[in-house]
Amino acid sequence: METLILTLDRAGLPQAWVGIDEAITYHAKRLVAWSAGNHVCEYRGGIQRDGRRSRIETQSILALRGDGHASRLFARAPAVSNELLFARDRHLCAYCGAGFGRRDLSCDHVLPVSKGGRHVWTNIVTACRGCNSQKADRTPEQARMPLLYVPYTPNRHEHFILRNRHILADQMAFLMSGVPRTSRLRV
Repeated sequence: METLILTLDRAGLPQAWVGIDEAITYHAKRLVAWSAGNHVCEYRGGIQRDGRRSRIETQSILALRGDGHASRLFARAPAVSNELLFARDRHLCAYCGAGFGRRDLSCDHVLPVSKGGRHVWTNIVTACRGCNSQKADRTPEQARMPLLYVPYTPNRHEHFILRNRHILADQMAFLMSGVPRTSRLRV
């Protein structure tokens, strides 16, 4: 698995995970406003006019220059996907509490879509196939299947943790600093 670099806007808000080649390109184009974290790699280029070999080092966290436009784009909630949902809920069924592999999980609408429920973070939970089938097209109350946890919308820092399974320790420390104390990611 390739090491990914966490890019931020100048204010320190997460923007994207990028590969090392792209991070080196940001350095070469002088787009890095500041960097943090541990040294990840060094790129050695060609020989310069003065006879020295060019080299660029990159850290695991880079803040990029820019107008902050991207931050406004990320202000809205992250798009819902099964992968992120299952990661948010730690692969635990919201009804029976058991852990399952991805293949045995499904997305359940707390308030079914047929009853006016929407496909948004606060109305979906991870459910095992058995519980989802048993709950069917009913609310948890109607099915007498109480929720074991409350669904929530992940913030930007949580979203970046959920998107990458191979986060370096310094990147995780940075991202966890923006995760609410009440988040299930802190458990």
